[in-house]
Amino acid sequence: MKRTKDQVLTDMPSLLRFMCAELTRGYFLEHNEAKYTERRERVYTCMRIPRELERLMSFGFFLCLDAFLYVFTLLPLRTLLAFLRLLTIPCCGLGGSRFLQPAQVCDLLKGLIMVLCYSMMHYVDYAMMYHLIRGQSVIKLYIIYNMLEVADRLFSSFGQDILDALYWTATEPKSRKRAHIGVIPHFFMAVFYVFLHAILIMVQASTLNVAFNSHNKSLLTIMMSNNFVEIKGSVFKKFEKNNLFQMSNSDIKERFTNSVLLLIVCLRNMEQFSWNSDHLWVLLPDVFIVILSEVAVDIIKHAFITKFNDITADVYSEYKASLAFELVSSRQQNAYTDYSDSVARRMGFIPLPLAVLLIRVVMSSVKIQGALSSVCLLLFYLGLITMKVLNNIVILGKSCRYVKEANMEGKLFKRPTAQTSKQTPKKANPTKSPPPSGNTSFDSPPKPEESSSETPQSTELKHRTIKKDLLEIDRFTICGNRIG
Repeated sequence: MKRTKDQVLTDMPSLLRFMCAELTRGYFLEHNEAKYTERRERVYTCMRIPRELERLMSFGFFLCLDAFLYVFTLLPLRTLLAFLRLLTIPCCGLGGSRFLQPAQVCDLLKGLIMVLCYSMMHYVDYAMMYHLIRGQSVIKLYIIYNMLEVADRLFSSFGQDILDALYWTATEPKSRKRAHIGVIPHFFMAVFYVFLHAILIMVQASTLNVAFNSHNKSLLTIMMSNNFVEIKGSVFKKFEKNNLFQMSNSDIKERFTNSVLLLIVCLRNMEQFSWNSDHLWVLLPDVFIVILSEVAVDIIKHAFITKFNDITADVYSEYKASLAFELVSSRQQNAYTDYSDSVARRMGFIPLPLAVLLIRVVMSSVKIQGALSSVCLLLFYLGLITMKVLNNIVILGKSCRYVKEANMEGKLFKRPTAQTSKQTPKKANPTKSPPPSGNTSFDSPPKPEESSSETPQSTELKHRTIKKDLLEIDRFTICGNRIG
C-alpha cells in the first residue's frame, strides 16, 4: 500500500515535474537522417547557385558578344567577298550548279538588310524622341518601359522566324516545288522587321537615358524595382530543367542587351557634355547600380527556383555544355546553320537590330573628319577584329572542354539528315513502319507514325508531343519565361 501511494504521488502532474521534463527531454536527429541530409543539401545548393549561375551567365555573355562582334567585323568582309564573287560570275563562268553558295547568299542578304536599315534610321530623330519621352510623367514612363520589354520579346520571337524564312527561301533548291511567296516579299518583310525592332530598342535606350538624367532618380529607382517584381512572377511556378534552361537563356540575352543599352546611354550623355571625362564618373555609379541589381535579382530568382523544384546546381553545367555544343557544331564542315543564327534561335538574341542602332548612335555621336580620323577608324576596326578573334579562340577552347566533360563528342560526328520527305511525302504502311526509337539524337528527331487514312498535308500539320532534351530546344524568346 505504501509503494502504491508513493507511485501515485510520483505520477501526479505537477509544475516542477513538467519543468524538469522539458529541460531534460532529448531527441535524436539521426532517426530522420534522410530528411535532414536533404535539407542540408538544399542549403549547399543555394550556396553554389551564385558561382554556377555566374559561370553560365559569363559564358553566355561572351557567346552573345561573339555573335554581336561578328556583325561588325567578319560580316562586312564576307559580304564583300560574296559581292565580288557575284560580279566575277559573268567573267569566270559557272563552276557548279549554284551561282553562290548558300552561306554567301545569306551574307549578301544580311549586308543588304544592314545597309538599308541604317539608311532608314537616318530619318529617325533621336533628339526629338528623347525630348518627347522626357516630357512624360514618371508613372507613364514606367508603364511605357514595361510595354517596351514585352514588345521586345515578341519582336525577337517572330523576327528570327522572318529571317530564317528569308534565308531558306533564298537558298532552297530550285528543283523542289515552289511553296513560298517569293524572295523579294520575304526580303522586304525582313527589312521592315529589323527597322521596327531597331526603333523599339531606340525608344528603350531613350527611356533609360531619361531615367539617368532625371534629377531625383525616381524613374531609375522604379525601373530597378521592376527587376524584383520579376522574382514574384517566377519563383512560385513549377519549373522543369528545360523551363529553367529557357529562362537562363532569356536572362543571358537580357543582361547583354542591357549592357549595350547602357553603352548607348553613356555615348549620348558624353556627346551632350562634349566628351568631358568628369561626367563619365557621374554616370558610372548609376551604371554599376543597374548592373548589380540585375545580377542580384538573377541570383535570388535562380536560387529559389532550384530550391522549390529540387533542381541541383549541376544542371548549369549541362546548360553550358548544351551552349558549347552549338558553338562547336557550327565550326564543322557539315554545319547546317551559322553560329550567330544558332545563338539567336537558342537565346532569342538577334544582333542585327541592335547593331543597326549602335552604328547609328556612334556615327551621330562621333564626327569623322580628316585623314587622322580615318586612320583612327581603321585602327578601331582592326581592334574589333582582334577582339573578335581572341574572344572566339577563348570561348571555342572552353566549349571543347565543356563538350568533352559532358561526353558529347559522339554527337558532333553525326551528319544532319536532310528531311526531304516533307516536300514529297508518301503514304506509309503502318504495319511496316517501326515505332520511333527512344534514344534519338537531336539531329534526326523521330517522326510520328502516319495513318493510312490521313493525307500527307494533315500528317505534316500533326502536332508532335515528343519529349525533347536540352539540345532540341530552340529559344525564340518565350515571353514570361515560360514554355508556351
